[in-house]
Formats: sequence, C-alpha cells, structure tokens
Amino acid sequence: MSGGRGARAIRHPGPVAPDRAAVVPCRAHPVTVRLRAGLGFGDAVARGLAEAGHAAGYLRLSDIPMARLDYVIPAPAPGDGHAAWYSATRRIAAAPRIVTAGVHLGLRDGAPFTHCHGIWAGQGVAPAMGHLLPFDSVIGEDCEAAGWGISGAALVVADDPETQFSLFRPQAMGDAGRGGQAAHLCTLRPNQDIAEALAALAAAQGLVDAQIEGIGSLVGTRFTDAPELDSYATEVLLHAAAVRAGQARLEAFSVGFDGRHAGGILAPGENAVCVTAEILMIGA
Repeated sequence: MSGGRGARAIRHPGPVAPDRAAVVPCRAHPVTVRLRAGLGFGDAVARGLAEAGHAAGYLRLSDIPMARLDYVIPAPAPGDGHAAWYSATRRIAAAPRIVTAGVHLGLRDGAPFTHCHGIWAGQGVAPAMGHLLPFDSVIGEDCEAAGWGISGAALVVADDPETQFSLFRPQAMGDAGRGGQAAHLCTLRPNQDIAEALAALAAAQGLVDAQIEGIGSLVGTRFTDAPELDSYATEVLLHAAAVRAGQARLEAFSVGFDGRHAGGILAPGENAVCVTAEILMIGA
C-alpha cells in the first residue's frame, strides 16, 4: 500500500528542458477499425485508422489474436548514459493474443509509427506485460479495435536532448475540422507526478472533467490498492483514467525489471514520470 512518501526522481543525461509538458489541441473522433490478418502490427493499426480517415489516433485493444507477438520490458541502464533501457526480446510462442493494450499511432521520419504497451498471453503461458515490438509482431486473424482518430495534431518522433531517447511529441497537423470531441494531445517530461501533472494540464485548458487515455513510464509504480513495483523504470498502460472535478484518478497496469506486473489506482503524488507519458485528453 502507498505510504505517502512522495514521488521518486531519476537523473537523465541531458539538460533539463524548461517546458515540462507539450500540449496541442485537436479533435478526437470515436472509431472502430479493422486490423487485418497477416499484417505487421504497426501496419495493421496504420491501415485500419487510414481506412477510417485518420493518420493519427489512439486505440484500445482487447482480445486481439496474433500470429506472432514479440515484446520487451524495462531494463536497468546499459551504461551508455541512458537512465534506463529495454530487455532482450521476449516472445509469446503458442497461440499469442493481446489481452488488453493501448497504442498510439503517430509519425516517425514521415511514416506511420506506433507505440504500444499492454498485457498478452498464450497457450500455457501466464499473462505478461511490456512494450510490443510493432515491426516483429503480426496480426493473426481479422479483428476489430475501438478508439479515437485524431485530427489537427499528431505525435511525431523527435530526438529528445534531456533523455537522449527518440520520443513522441505532439505537433499541430492541419485543420482539426469539426465532429468528434474537443481534445488535447499531450506528452509529459520526467520527474513530475503524473496525476498532478495531468490535473494541472486539464485546469490550464479549462477542463474540470476529462477522459484520459495513454501510456508511459514511471519511476517505480505505487498504487493505493496493490503492492508497489520498485524498479526505477516501469512501463504503464492507463486503462481507466480521468480528471473529475479537477482531480486525476488514474487506474493503470505496470511492469518492472523482473517482468512482474500489477494493476491498481496510482497513488496521488507518488508516481513520477520516468522518460515520458503520451496522453490523449478528451473533454468530458
């Protein structure tokens, strides 16, 4: 259980950027997309959203059959200056499927690019959590996923001097148009409590209430209702998250260095962003 100890911090190799969040207004359009069998995961997400008329978006994945599923989990710093890194590739070998996941579609070098955290399982395999490898993983059967197409903004990969990772950052992309719901595409920088930062962002945009969707990493993960994960880098999936009456309540799944994953309500004030958090904030 949480003990009110405050958020931990992590040291990154580069200079601390003065802006601790990036926010771009957009429109979020509810969509249901088809993911086609035989396509690489990233291609399937990009094609599905393109068929719905969107070059960017966020999908919630549930019970997705896979022909191949490769992933990584967080790992300690490799000694090259980065604050943390990734494990060797892991694979769900038999009858892999995505149990639940969230995936952002944005751009890298002008081409579609995805970032996905989730929980997966297979025949005779206990559920595992991590970061899906989109170029190596393949959709197993035609299936559907629901989420939001985004107009007026997109996440775009750029080099980040502070962390020395290549990270998604939101950029304005053409006219947001009409339809859908007013929304904001956001990213958070390290060493700020994720719940406090999202509540502050919502307030700055004039939102008393907002639905929160997204993924990211934390410096360990502390829950109000589950044992903490003490790895100094954990990867998280927000699965039931919102700002209500100006306060953020974030339910998340998280995985640490040993592959153990847990889920619960993030303890307010005790979960600092590790590398980034990539958020779609939808006005309620």
